[in-house]
Amino acid sequence: MSGTDLPGGAARRDDMGVSHAADGTAALAPEATARSERALVQAAQRGGPGAVEELYRRHWRQAYRAAYLVTRDAHAAEDIAQEAFLQAIRVLDRFDRARPFSPWLHRIVTNRALDWARAHALRRPVESTAELAAPEARNDLSDDLAEAIGRLAPDQRAVIVLRYLLEHTPGEIAEMLELPRGTVNSRLRRALDELAGAVES
Repeated sequence: MSGTDLPGGAARRDDMGVSHAADGTAALAPEATARSERALVQAAQRGGPGAVEELYRRHWRQAYRAAYLVTRDAHAAEDIAQEAFLQAIRVLDRFDRARPFSPWLHRIVTNRALDWARAHALRRPVESTAELAAPEARNDLSDDLAEAIGRLAPDQRAVIVLRYLLEHTPGEIAEMLELPRGTVNSRLRRALDELAGAVES
């Protein structure tokens, strides 16, 4: 499985009125993207509304998809992604703009989504976890793979999303979830084994 196994989704306009392209923002070289993002974060720290909206536009799609794939609930995912972004903006003055913005946001999103998924894990049967399908979160995922991800335990779902959708390293995931790296690797192995067995059966 590679980072391209969970690709981007369709264009949408969210409740905050920002339009999101199907293939994300315009492609830039990594160095240019990093410089551009640092400038945006600096402008946002100074209170620039245009900078805040641009950060939101750039990062909404992945934040929403991550929240959806962990929670399996479109309404909850939208709330979680928006609340996580607002939380990030509220404490942006404490953010070190020499570091990338996205891992910090992904940490907030994933932990919020994981808390929600754990709280709801015993409240509804597994068969209903895909009842609110979100096309922009599931586009290009096979039905078998989407169902298999939904049947994983929330902790395993979270590491799969962080590793193969958001393409973070196991070390980064360990820091985000405040876990030993060995625990992250163990969860990844178990989750991949379950996904392989579910898709092949």
